Amino acid sequence: MYKVRKVLPTGYYTMVKKNEQIVLGIETSCDDTAVGIVTGNKKVLANEVYNQVTEHAPYGGVVPEIAARSHVEHLDHLLANALKTAGLKWHDIDAIAATAGPGLIGGLMVGMVSAKTLCLALGKPFMAINHLAGHALSPRLVADISFPYLLLLISGGHCQLIAVEGVDKFKRLGTTIDDAAGEAFDKGAKLLGLGIPGGPNLEKAAKEGNAEKFKLPRPLIGTSGCDFSFSGLKTALLREVTVIANQEKPLKNKTIQDLAASYQMAIADCLVDRSKNALEMYRDLVAPGPNPTFVIAGGVAANTLIRRRIETLCEKNGFGFFAPPSWLCTDNGAMIAWAGCERLGNSTPDGLDFTARARWPLDEASTPKIGHGKRGVKV
Repeated sequence: MYKVRKVLPTGYYTMVKKNEQIVLGIETSCDDTAVGIVTGNKKVLANEVYNQVTEHAPYGGVVPEIAARSHVEHLDHLLANALKTAGLKWHDIDAIAATAGPGLIGGLMVGMVSAKTLCLALGKPFMAINHLAGHALSPRLVADISFPYLLLLISGGHCQLIAVEGVDKFKRLGTTIDDAAGEAFDKGAKLLGLGIPGGPNLEKAAKEGNAEKFKLPRPLIGTSGCDFSFSGLKTALLREVTVIANQEKPLKNKTIQDLAASYQMAIADCLVDRSKNALEMYRDLVAPGPNPTFVIAGGVAANTLIRRRIETLCEKNGFGFFAPPSWLCTDNGAMIAWAGCERLGNSTPDGLDFTARARWPLDEASTPKIGHGKRGVKV
């Protein structure tokens, strides 16, 4: 088990060494407006996050137009708060990083235009960050993890197993062929009337439920490879809810808890089975040495059951395990700033003509599974 440094999600460190690189990161890819300030020596000086749950709650999910407008309304004061928390002035910032994709295009443009404007006005380098790279590299901000390592990236829009071989070097071992685990959690929560944020609400309900009560499918379990599928599981939950609703109107609280627990366990079983195959593939393809590391990241990585199950899998198979603290799993500006720090010392800055990308796979060399439209490959 890796030991996490004492890093808090808001300004904990107040002293910055002379000549220490300082990067400001902006994250606006979905429904969280976030600004972080991080140093090259892994100090989190500020991590401001505004969550838009109340704006989207009446609609049962994220509305892209509302998300973009909310970013516009809140980004300025988050930037000001971050600088105040860090005790810095604009001239103290060495570079500005912003999420350039993948994500909701309107939100991405808000963050990128703001970052580019600041870079132009201040004469600072601009770093366009892949949101998935932000998650993938985030464990290195709070733990001494060296390349390469195996990553299970699980979030609302992505579910992938990736060999992380360097700051800009990723090899996809497996991915979803339909829906992501985070989407499965969110849609499941909506079916059960648990509201948003779906994943955390479903996990809370599941703690009081019986995971053996309902027999739900485990798509692809026992097959070769390490791709995922969750659409059939969502359909199975819908059928259970439809049948029960004919007898219980509304659904009893205990029924909801049992369904949530059974559903969460099915998702966890799928993640563990696919990850087990990935451990073997990783050893064969990457040859990581005697002490390989398995990391989980992304919003779903905050789920307690999934963390525990994956950690047990790693212990049985000779892998070190690490999961970032919960605040670093969900979307945040610190991970984007840190990805900027990682890139700042290893590559040239991006031009101000860099465009936002709704789709942007980490491993662009792999054969795409889904997404062949005008917006490009999704995964």
